Amino acid sequence: MTESEFRKIALSLPETIEKSHVGHPDFRVKGGKIFATLGYPDEGFAVLILTADQQGELMGRYPEMFEPVKGGWGKRGSTQVLLGAAKRKVIESAMKIAWENAASRKLKR
Repeated sequence: MTESEFRKIALSLPETIEKSHVGHPDFRVKGGKIFATLGYPDEGFAVLILTADQQGELMGRYPEMFEPVKGGWGKRGSTQVLLGAAKRKVIESAMKIAWENAASRKLKR
């Protein structure tokens, strides 16, 4: 998966905008909550903001695609996506989960 493909998936979700956070493109749902980031920690990576349980499930099923972000953020569920190994259908599903975590109840309806 390329950065462009990852970006396209993110921006296809309702009420999503692209901004920047500490020099990396990020994707936010209406209200400003970030659910995904590109280029962190380096090119070839992205991050999805998941819960620790969601992260564990994805890493268990797809260890070649996902790993925790280093440090405390990773322990709380921030999950690195290895773009070179990522499969579109898996990322679409995982990104929807991250989006739902960030979206308001009203928006999810």
